[in-house]
Amino acid sequence: MKVILTKPVEDLGVKGDVVDVSDGYARNYLVPKKLAVKASDGALKQAEAMRLSRIEAEKKSLDAGRELGQALAGTRVVVAARAGDAGNLFGSIGAADVTEAIVKFTGVAIDKSIVAIEEPIKEIGLHEVTLRPHPEVEVTVTLDVIPA
Repeated sequence: MKVILTKPVEDLGVKGDVVDVSDGYARNYLVPKKLAVKASDGALKQAEAMRLSRIEAEKKSLDAGRELGQALAGTRVVVAARAGDAGNLFGSIGAADVTEAIVKFTGVAIDKSIVAIEEPIKEIGLHEVTLRPHPEVEVTVTLDVIPA
């Protein structure tokens, strides 16, 4: 049976894809859970429109990610934090702190979900922080942690 996916389904496809599945899988799982609709002439036209809108949205997302990457590439951001005499911080610098510092120094608003820090920053000095505004775009920002 041919169905049109209305939501992404693992190992099957993404929204707007027309796939051929067994009758039982479509009737008992995909259609009742509103993951797919049965393919008809009108539904196929709608599926094509969904596919085109998905492609356009992905392109816009990639363009926005590249634009953000160009705006922040090679940027050096300073963060002041309380620290002891040995250079260890009282606490740590996390994704929210990095986001706040980037907005403060560059004026570019970013979401903290794009900040990729392997482990919290707990020392004074220069640290490389990776930003991933899109799965295909990766930007490195230098974070200069100074004592407050």
